[in-house]
Amino acid sequence: MCHVQLRPLIFVAWVLGYVAFLLSIRRMWTGKHIRSPLVRSLFMSMVTEGEAETADQLEWYRCCPDLLGESVRPLFVQSHLDSDTKAFLKHSQEKSGWLFTQLYHSLVSTVLSPMVSRTSINGFLGRGSMFVFSADQFQQLLRIGPDWKAARLLDLGAGDGGVTEVMGVHFKQVYATEVSPPMKWHLQRRNYTLLGIDEWQHTGFQYDVISCLNLLDRCDDPLHLLRDIRSSLVPKTGRLVLAAVVPFQPYIEVGGKWERPKEHLKIAGKTWEEQVMNLCNEVFQRVGFELEAVTRLPYLCEGDMYNDYYVLDDAVFVLRASENA
Repeated sequence: MCHVQLRPLIFVAWVLGYVAFLLSIRRMWTGKHIRSPLVRSLFMSMVTEGEAETADQLEWYRCCPDLLGESVRPLFVQSHLDSDTKAFLKHSQEKSGWLFTQLYHSLVSTVLSPMVSRTSINGFLGRGSMFVFSADQFQQLLRIGPDWKAARLLDLGAGDGGVTEVMGVHFKQVYATEVSPPMKWHLQRRNYTLLGIDEWQHTGFQYDVISCLNLLDRCDDPLHLLRDIRSSLVPKTGRLVLAAVVPFQPYIEVGGKWERPKEHLKIAGKTWEEQVMNLCNEVFQRVGFELEAVTRLPYLCEGDMYNDYYVLDDAVFVLRASENA
């Protein structure tokens, strides 16, 4: 048999071997097979819905207000697992069970990951949607009702626009920024106005609310970003909704690689409460912001063939520009 005839057979054999490998890994991917303490700790953060039923999901929202200090404690808002969050988890579980879709996603991701960012791969495949807060949780944080309206929202690093949609119903105009081309396509399909990452600060108008959700630890110059946000808010009434993963570990994605940002914010503290205190008293005050509200929420992401979903600890802040800055 000639080499030309062997190539299709080799390719088919490779694909079948790859699929068999993934299936065997899926069966093996349980805590009892993980010996490394580091890998085991990472595994524990990748919770499937079945496992979560035996775990206490209240831990996602747990906070010890006494550890927040006198300035932050009265502004803490206790959140809970609500119906919108449960619906996202249920949909993620169903999507994770689409075996052939997940095999296709895994294959494409493996091929593209050396050249393309994970964000763009997810955008291309239509997977990896995020959930930060529900409509009720957003309204509770901003202390607004379902019918509250304002002129302009700007969502920085909006991704596929899923979280933008939760906020956008309250605004006449919705603007968004995003660097990933596939994610830009998703935002355009939702009819949001796309602005460049060096354009939103110089439009000639200001925003009633700017959201910066899990972006502070993924940008090169976080303090400069916060100062730009402050100057772009409507005076007195403008608000910044900011989410940050805790513990705070800044990295930026360049192609398929992760690198340290130019300006590395070092957040002191080991617990969620200690890092929240440090962010409020050291970082936000330094750039002219005051705290209005803060809550603890799970930062959820759709899963894959190994896990129904992924979860990280988020601190979500509502900030206003300080009059004394």
